[in-house]
This record gives sequence, structure tokens and C-alpha cells, in this order.
Amino acid sequence: MFIGEYQHTIDEKGRIILPSKFRDPLGYEFVMTKGLDNCLFVYPKKEWEVLEEKLKSLPLTNKDARAFVRFFFSGATECILDKQGRVVIPANLREHSKLDKEAVVIGVSSRIEIWSREEWESYTDDDSLSYDRIAEKMAELGI
Repeated sequence: MFIGEYQHTIDEKGRIILPSKFRDPLGYEFVMTKGLDNCLFVYPKKEWEVLEEKLKSLPLTNKDARAFVRFFFSGATECILDKQGRVVIPANLREHSKLDKEAVVIGVSSRIEIWSREEWESYTDDDSLSYDRIAEKMAELGI
């Protein structure tokens, strides 16, 4: 399980050091893809395979399903962690997530998200994301 929030930098080669707490559960090889809300999603291989099966089961006749699958898989790349715990973020994914120098790496249960610091601050400062308001909505969902 991935939890927590960590501040990191991206070097001139597009590499980021992943938090040491995340490295063992993530594994040496993993998948990175375009995420929602202008971030990147990072999945351990096993979690990616579970998600892949769910996405493959979506109806091909549904236009929104096809669009989401295209978005998700076209941005995906298999990654390898180097000996220093770094991973190269491809240019297209850095562009998608507006990553430049400063990044925030967060644990979200079964995946990791990588955000530009500016995007993360904007997201967390959004008034519509009030903790109380979100908690009320979760109660409606039975959580």
C-alpha cells in the first residue's frame, strides 16, 4: 500500500527519485501513465495487470470507453528503477503533467501519483475539495 506525500525534484535528464518507502512495494519494473487531474499514475506490474483486465472488458461499442482506454494506454510506458531509486519520466508524460523541476509524489493506496508542485498546490487549494464536503459525498456512497 502506498501512503504519504513527498517533495522531490526532477533533474535535467527528466529523472525523479522515488521515495524509499515506495520502492519495495513498487518493484524494479512498473508502469507509468497519464493520470487524471494533470498528474501521472504509477502502478506496480500486478496492479497494472488487474487494471488492464478491467479496461479490456469495457464495451468496444461505447465511445467514452474507447476514448478512455486510448488515453490511458497511449500514455503508458514500462519503467525500470535504477540503483539510486530514480526513474526517467518520458518527455510526453512530463508535458502532460506540467512537470518541470519541483514535484510532489503521493501514495494513493494501490498506485503512486506524481504531480508538479504547482498543480498539486492548485488542486489542494481548490475550495470545492473541502475535506468536509468530500466526506459528506463519501457518506452518500456508504463510506
